[in-house]
Amino acid sequence: MDTVQQWWQQMNGSQDWVIQVFVVIFITLLANYAARKFYDRLEKQFAKTKNLWDDALLWAVRKPSRAFILVIGVRIVAEIMEPMMEESFVTMIRPVFVVLVISVVLWFLIRMITKAEELLKTPGYTQEPLDETTVTAMAKLLRLSVIITGGLVIAQSMGISISGVLAFGGIGGIAVGFAAKDLLANFFGGLMVYLDRPFSVGDWVRSPDRSIEGTIEHIGWRLTIIRTFDKRPLYVPNSTFTSIALENPSRMTHRRIYETMGVRYDDVNRLPAIIEAVKAMLTEHPEIDHNQTLIVNFNKYGTSSLDFFIYCMTITTNWVKFHEVKQDVLFKISEIVQQHGAEFAFPTQTLHVIEGVPQDSNSKIEEPA
Repeated sequence: MDTVQQWWQQMNGSQDWVIQVFVVIFITLLANYAARKFYDRLEKQFAKTKNLWDDALLWAVRKPSRAFILVIGVRIVAEIMEPMMEESFVTMIRPVFVVLVISVVLWFLIRMITKAEELLKTPGYTQEPLDETTVTAMAKLLRLSVIITGGLVIAQSMGISISGVLAFGGIGGIAVGFAAKDLLANFFGGLMVYLDRPFSVGDWVRSPDRSIEGTIEHIGWRLTIIRTFDKRPLYVPNSTFTSIALENPSRMTHRRIYETMGVRYDDVNRLPAIIEAVKAMLTEHPEIDHNQTLIVNFNKYGTSSLDFFIYCMTITTNWVKFHEVKQDVLFKISEIVQQHGAEFAFPTQTLHVIEGVPQDSNSKIEEPA
């Protein structure tokens, strides 16, 4: 016990520092607890509004601010215990404290950007819906900028020359550019996708130049993930989109019904009335856009039928509902043909046999029905 007491006195010569450390730790934990209760109250108040930024700010500041309180408490404790520390540890206290403060600030900014990105994608927080791809791109750029800036500030606080780092980065960037040109091509391809916005997450795309078709699932800086219709993931490097033609059927305004049908040659007198009835049916159909091109015309004399075609646009662009509308239109056309006493034609041949003429291949005359 005497040895322990001597060591205790050698550390400080008194026990005042213990009380001071205890008080600082107690106040720090109390302030941390009070901050948590304060944020809980604010959360209940902010939940009553649909303001985007107060929700994002509260979520972003909650944990970093409590961590900052702990950092301040640790810094005060370190100052109290400085006389008992070695000189090498004392010189490290201030740079470490600066790094911790900068880290807390970076943590707050990244959380703020992340939460704002999430809320901007959530319906109800903005008056007009924002493009998800653009929001994601801006969030990624902001996070990257914050991380790079924070890294440079931390390096400067640790005594590392930023000018040297930047100079090395400029020289090394040239070498890296040659070595990783494909990676950079994908990066700038992704940047062009974010700026031009030919597609967004959830869009159905296809390329007539490549075997690419499916739904956009994720747009990254290096590649884009497309979920094909057989549910397989297709990983496409972003540089591909700078050199191919790409269709985006998800952004179509209408879907087209373009079908050719034929009636028998025996029903040629009934064909004009059939065409007029079909045109009237399409004009009155609630799922057909009457402001778009609508054509019903006799088209040609087929091999075994009199062909007429319909050309119109549906209001819906939904793939499933479109086929339901198309089915309804085709059934109604069938009813119209039957109501006029006509029939749809199918491939037939009529063989005329001339009496008294030998039946060989040269005596057969084929006519369309």
